[in-house]
Amino acid sequence: MIQKYSFSFSELAVNPSEVAVLLGYPDGMLPEPFSEYLAEAMREAKLVCDIRGAISFAEPVRFSETKEIMTVRGVDFLTGKTVAKELRNSDSVYLFICTAGDAISRLSQEMLMGENPVLGYIYDILGSVTADAAAERMYTEMKILAADNGQLMTNRYSPGYCQWSVADQPKLFSFFPDNCCGIGLTDSALMLPVKSVSGIVGLGKEVKFREYTCDLCHLTECFYRVRLK
Repeated sequence: MIQKYSFSFSELAVNPSEVAVLLGYPDGMLPEPFSEYLAEAMREAKLVCDIRGAISFAEPVRFSETKEIMTVRGVDFLTGKTVAKELRNSDSVYLFICTAGDAISRLSQEMLMGENPVLGYIYDILGSVTADAAAERMYTEMKILAADNGQLMTNRYSPGYCQWSVADQPKLFSFFPDNCCGIGLTDSALMLPVKSVSGIVGLGKEVKFREYTCDLCHLTECFYRVRLK
């Protein structure tokens, strides 16, 4: 069964300070004209973002002897040891996809190619933060579903992080109808709209949640590594 969701930009409570950090201001304080540009982008995001997501429940789950492959309902995910270790006690999983929509990326490209590339870059960062905020809201919805069934949850893990190849994206998307929530994949497994997030959350009586820790992987340009500095 697929559960679909839709959120307004305001419901996500996107934090401007996170955008500031990703722009290179760790104290969250932007100088002018950046603060004015960000305020403008936040106002526009409320109007143009089409924030949607979907959750798919799947079982059974098993892991290979090498602890590098997780099999969900007969589909092999080559997660690698790091993600498999975090999910290893899962009896079932939630797979999820969500997006901030395409309009904010179009605005970013128009600005980057036009007369205000700085504002375009801010739109780009804001789109990424909005997509991640959507994923966090989806995680909250999954927690509600899991609690109703008396299950615990792991953190969420996405292809492309912690040595889990993005080549597994088509496998993850196979658990959803085509173009679900307006999200698709290119031949190279890039999500469209670009400001989208997909992932898996482990469920069970013995699983554990732990905050993101950068010792899990060595990806230096990771969104979370920059944000959590």
